[in-house]
Amino acid sequence: MVFNSLAFLLFLPTVLLGYFMLPHKFRWILLLIASYFFYGFWKIEYLSLILFSTVVDFSVSQFLDKTIDQTKRKLALGVSLFTNLGLLFFFKYFNWFLDDVANPMGIIPDNALNYWHSNFQFLLPVGISFYTFQTLGYTIDVYYKKAIPEKNFFKFALFVSYFPQLVAGPIERFSNLQSQLFAKHKFTYENLQNGGRFILYGLFIKMCVADNIANVVDAVFNDIGAHSSLTLFTTMLLFGLQIFSDFHGYSLIAIGTAQLFGVHLMTNFNAPYTATSIREFWSRWHISLSTWFRDYLFIPLGGSRVSSIRWMVNILIIFIVSGFWHGANFTFLAWGAIHGSAYILEKYTWNKTASQHNLIQFGRWVLTMLIVFVAWVFFRADSMEQASSFISSMLSSQAGESLPSFPPILIAFIGFLLLSDLIFKDQNIHEWLDKQTFAARWFVYAIMLYAILGFAGTVNHPFIYFQF
Repeated sequence: MVFNSLAFLLFLPTVLLGYFMLPHKFRWILLLIASYFFYGFWKIEYLSLILFSTVVDFSVSQFLDKTIDQTKRKLALGVSLFTNLGLLFFFKYFNWFLDDVANPMGIIPDNALNYWHSNFQFLLPVGISFYTFQTLGYTIDVYYKKAIPEKNFFKFALFVSYFPQLVAGPIERFSNLQSQLFAKHKFTYENLQNGGRFILYGLFIKMCVADNIANVVDAVFNDIGAHSSLTLFTTMLLFGLQIFSDFHGYSLIAIGTAQLFGVHLMTNFNAPYTATSIREFWSRWHISLSTWFRDYLFIPLGGSRVSSIRWMVNILIIFIVSGFWHGANFTFLAWGAIHGSAYILEKYTWNKTASQHNLIQFGRWVLTMLIVFVAWVFFRADSMEQASSFISSMLSSQAGESLPSFPPILIAFIGFLLLSDLIFKDQNIHEWLDKQTFAARWFVYAIMLYAILGFAGTVNHPFIYFQF
């Protein structure tokens, strides 16, 4: 089930009504049933994967809680890591490994590869990267005694499968989510109002901005050679806006949906395109993932308390793994490597004493955005060859068709997105709206609702991060 669907429009109020009608002690059971229904609505067979991960990590956490022998504890943690990462590798990376690594190296003959693809076809489970990392974070926290393990299996199952953030995050920590899921929440107008604002704004930037941009971007990437350098450059910028509005939109809907139930999820985006460095960009983009890698990979590798060479290696590992987390393709590795290399170069080349000068800040913003948007080409491309073709054509000053004409309404939507992102920098939409007059608030609501109903993309594009 996806947020921008009729099914969810019926599902959400039904669950919300049932939740607040039930006695407190039964509410979490309804949420668990609703969460499994929400995921199973897409493909019920893949519920077995979530259930299997839940059983493994619950069992491991109980063992870790009762065992003081460090060798046994390490083995138990290894079981969790191997199981979760093994499932992730099989469903997300195994075919890529066979096609792009093993077969070119001659490890797998063509006839064996053809037999595999002919007889073993399966879809990538939606959200597997997200719920795998969420449950791994829990197990690691229990191992390091940063979290007290949940004793009730079904309550732990709700933490793993909580439907607002199940398939595309934010990736929550057990300490934040567990305490809220089972608290005695009251139905309040404030939660209804603020949650509704998040949902409305999220739907707007997804359906009106991202989906309309997607039509333009897809057409150009499907025939790169037919377009001029200016068109390609514009498309590069448009995809950066598309993926931001698409994923940010999902996160806002997830946050808003959870708030209707009294649960506050972490902020996942904070005006990333205002960043003046790659470091700052990653403090504002997909915050739940960047902090996950910081806490569960970068710090265990030694963090910043190591030599300069080791630090650089750690940074590259983090960003390349982050790229690989996004997808089984060399393009994602290249995307991660670009960000990692830029992160390292910034540390050793930028003069911090001049960082507050307006002109210097502007120059750094331009350079940062150039790196970010060029890297998006690799993220969007289907192959390294397509990414290279796009960039080389963009830089070749080739002749071709003029810049395509965009509908004025799309330009208006993009302008609304950019302006609102500046307005909501370091504050939430409801915090800003609360400062406005009653008439101004309802004017904003009406504009977004009218846009969703009248100008949503003609093609309902899946959320981009569903593939991750």
